[in-house]
Amino acid sequence: MTDNTTRLDHIVLWVRDPVAAADFYEKAVGLEPVRLTEFAAGQVPFPSVRVNDDTIIDLMPLTAAERMTMLPGAADSSGHPVNHVCLALPEDDFDTLRDRLQERSVPMTDIGHDSFGARGNARRNFYFRDPDGNLFEARHYA
Repeated sequence: MTDNTTRLDHIVLWVRDPVAAADFYEKAVGLEPVRLTEFAAGQVPFPSVRVNDDTIIDLMPLTAAERMTMLPGAADSSGHPVNHVCLALPEDDFDTLRDRLQERSVPMTDIGHDSFGARGNARRNFYFRDPDGNLFEARHYA
């Protein structure tokens, strides 16, 4: 049976270099690349990274902006700011992510506490940017 509840399927981020972005998300954030080999071979227009079984982040090359014709003005979203994307993690993965980012000298905020989100107040959270300037929050609830 298929679960057809509403859920977040994917987020598309504009990036300068999708291969470098996928490398960052794999090595610094711990997300598995999807279709990276196919992208490098020119077989698909962008790679992605898997957040969980239900959700991926597409890494759309900025050079594709002029081909965004699904709605009038869609190409104008290139570089349009999104406040941030939040990743909710188990506590151990939260600590591992922070360690990996620190090892790679990725700037991060101090750890915050009791930040409100989809599941109530998170015990701890912090923010960091990817190499393209996209802002991420990492948090854990328990």
